[in-house]
Amino acid sequence: MGNKTLNMLAVDYGASSGRAMLGHYDGSRLQLREIRRFENEPVRLGSGLHWDFPRLYAELLHSIRSFQRETGGSGVSVAVDTWGVDFGLLDRNGSLLGIPYHYRDGRTNGVPELAAERLPLERLYALTGIEIMQINTVFQLYAMLQRNKPLVDLADTLLFTPDLLNYFLTGERAAEYSIASTSGLLDPYVRDWSGETMKALGIPARLFPDVVMPGNVLGELAPSVREELQTGRLTVINAASHDTASAIAVAPAGSGPFAYISTGTWSLMGVERESPVITPESGRLGYTNEGGAFGKTVLLKNIMGLWLLQECKRHWSGEGVNWSYAQLQELAEREPGHQSFVDPAHPSFLAPGDMPRRVQDYCRETGQAVPQTKAAIVRCILDSLALKFRQTLEELELLTRQSFPVIHMVGGGVQNELLCRLTAEATGRPVIAGPVEATAIGNLLVQASAHGEISGLNEIREIVGRSFPPATYEPGHTGNQWQASYEKYAKLTRTIA
Repeated sequence: MGNKTLNMLAVDYGASSGRAMLGHYDGSRLQLREIRRFENEPVRLGSGLHWDFPRLYAELLHSIRSFQRETGGSGVSVAVDTWGVDFGLLDRNGSLLGIPYHYRDGRTNGVPELAAERLPLERLYALTGIEIMQINTVFQLYAMLQRNKPLVDLADTLLFTPDLLNYFLTGERAAEYSIASTSGLLDPYVRDWSGETMKALGIPARLFPDVVMPGNVLGELAPSVREELQTGRLTVINAASHDTASAIAVAPAGSGPFAYISTGTWSLMGVERESPVITPESGRLGYTNEGGAFGKTVLLKNIMGLWLLQECKRHWSGEGVNWSYAQLQELAEREPGHQSFVDPAHPSFLAPGDMPRRVQDYCRETGQAVPQTKAAIVRCILDSLALKFRQTLEELELLTRQSFPVIHMVGGGVQNELLCRLTAEATGRPVIAGPVEATAIGNLLVQASAHGEISGLNEIREIVGRSFPPATYEPGHTGNQWQASYEKYAKLTRTIA
């Protein structure tokens, strides 16, 4: 579309770490370079689990400073993306009220059932199209109204995590569409707040700012921020600021239908659509409809993906066994597969803790062989994820009445080549894997579109294909073995509560 050279900054906050990526777009290809990486560890304060928001904002400022230094001051814009559902509250003076809670905090235990007394969960799903999960913003807010109402009464504005970071950069308040859609408070048909939901649950509508679409130019760095950073003007853009939406935007797909898996701590598997799918069946199966780049709707299932493996690695590191993910993958490669399986969606795997023991307990309680070694536990997790992807693909085809002959996997999880190969074998579909840094790439290319240099989603995907050629994994010839494993897995997931 255009031919202007752009230096842009994407600051991508994952649920366990963050990174600042410098993107250089020359009108044809995007070059990507990591200039900063940082940990994102939750903090327990008393009985509450919180994000260390002041440090996360400080990392944003450090990232901008590094970006301007790396580009010699030629950087044109910055955009932030994060995980979904979490938020902060501002008072009427724009001050932050408290430290934002982490979605894994236990204060929402039992809250969906409590909220259902005022708004049946089937109706809530029909209004918003969002899977009923206790971590959703709607239930976090309802918990606050029951236990900490004075804080809500003091609040003037609710801002989701990326919008909150943007506010402290610019002083501007807005709710970007893709991140707002994760809340369980947005009407997916009109792409605005659901008044019926708020009224039924007593959630103050005054808290919610205007919804803006990905690619919106929010503003420039506030003068106080520029002075602190000793930098010049820099445009702040609303990317598709839910990390999943940015990642899906860059699946280097052709014109045919495809399913996608954005894989990392969570694995989000779904399809891209022009309109939501909200039916009793989609609700029963746990599907969610979220906002995507360029006004798309993404029908997807949230799957606890590599979280299980990450927690195993963290637990083993605490015992002094500091194996890398590559070493764990190599061990699992040599381990025989199809021995035992877990349902990654089982509630016992949600909270941090001794994940190896939980995997073993699940297998023991379901009458399966119990994995005894670290390699066997890792192989159990990866086999189970591949089977979960097959189950999800079948459900997607049922809900949409459409076939998806290819799966695009994007995100950090594609570095686990064993998982990519197992997914191809389990589903019987080619898996096209890459790019790895899909979220940051999507963030940057939506910025480029806001600058008028890219015309839309098709052009973004063409650029990605040129810039980051993917790897392809074919299904192979192990279909009968996977069919037997799938039948066993399907029985487990139907019968275990």
